[in-house]
Amino acid sequence: MANGFEDVEALAPIDILRRGGQEVVTVSINATREVESAHTVTILADTILTEAGDFSDADLLMLPGGMPGAANLDMTEGVREALLRQASAGKKIAAICAAPFILGKLGLLKGRRATCYPGFEKHLDGASYTAELVTVDDNIITGRGPGAAMSFGYTLLRQLGFADAADALQEGMMFNQLIGKN
Repeated sequence: MANGFEDVEALAPIDILRRGGQEVVTVSINATREVESAHTVTILADTILTEAGDFSDADLLMLPGGMPGAANLDMTEGVREALLRQASAGKKIAAICAAPFILGKLGLLKGRRATCYPGFEKHLDGASYTAELVTVDDNIITGRGPGAAMSFGYTLLRQLGFADAADALQEGMMFNQLIGKN
């Protein structure tokens, strides 16, 4: 997480993953655990980047969007290095809203399908832009923006192998009613 992150794009997926029984470790790129959102909500991350290790045990790395949060993530060498290691290991990477542009700059979207916040598609170097709420292409999961945050979270849970939990949460959190499934 970086100062300027989009609140709902970080917190909705974290909430869904934790409700789904997943261990989620939030990481601040700042020198402290405090991270301020784009809407001036201060979050206390679980750890800071310099103390988080190499992420080799992470099943998924997720980047919330928002500006200047995504730009701040992009300017952080440790974030870029972690993403490249995760990709070379074939492990899951997720980014929503503006954050997929980081994956594009790193060359991780070449020949893939991806989505992002409208206007950022020009930064998805080598990707086929879908404009979908959520796009999954092998180990890369991208989300379009704040309105996609819950769908993005449920998709992450499914991609981690917990489809039954995702289905139950969608029902229990009344998301199915929102999308007209009930």
